[in-house]
Amino acid sequence: MPCAHFWRPEQMSLDWFKPGLLAGVDEAGRGPLAGPVVAAAVILDDARPIAGLADSKALSVARRERLYDDICAHALCVSIAQASVHEIDELNILQATLLAMRRAVAGLRLKPARVQVDGNRLPVLDVPAEAIVRGDARVAAISAASILAKVTRDRWCRQLHDQYPHYGFASHKGYGTAEHLAALARHGACPEHRRSFAPVARTLQQASLCA
Repeated sequence: MPCAHFWRPEQMSLDWFKPGLLAGVDEAGRGPLAGPVVAAAVILDDARPIAGLADSKALSVARRERLYDDICAHALCVSIAQASVHEIDELNILQATLLAMRRAVAGLRLKPARVQVDGNRLPVLDVPAEAIVRGDARVAAISAASILAKVTRDRWCRQLHDQYPHYGFASHKGYGTAEHLAALARHGACPEHRRSFAPVARTLQQASLCA
């Protein structure tokens, strides 16, 4: 009697997916010490290709801003979502990132037939999905999502700088640079700092000991 073969959903490749709209998904802001993590989902229009899409980290600020406008103007639909500082501290950064990605996909005006996500972890979705390592440099829709997420978060950091200029958010974008750590030590944490991240937690602990 021949052996029965069973397949599992995690073994499914894109070759098995039904044809239809493809959404690319990426995030920005997993590593910084402050602010939300932002995710974007993009369904590109094959009839209106966008030249110059690439991993957002490989593009200049001016180029990212121009491509942001092009993507919003020419994609079939886009969705940008986030998970808050409170959710990051409550859930942990990985789960908050997956939550932001799930919200971005759910916010698309058109429902995709399949989703490709940058990285090696997938959010829980109600459509077939695939995680692609370095997808932001390999898949146009993911590149577009990475640009939307990065520009959105950078704009948020510039707004935060206006509110808390002594931290330097406009320059370091919330990452743990020497400038940022020095400002944390000098001024303590602001409401947008992630309390669950070690440098911020240490600052708060030191402040409580000195109180």
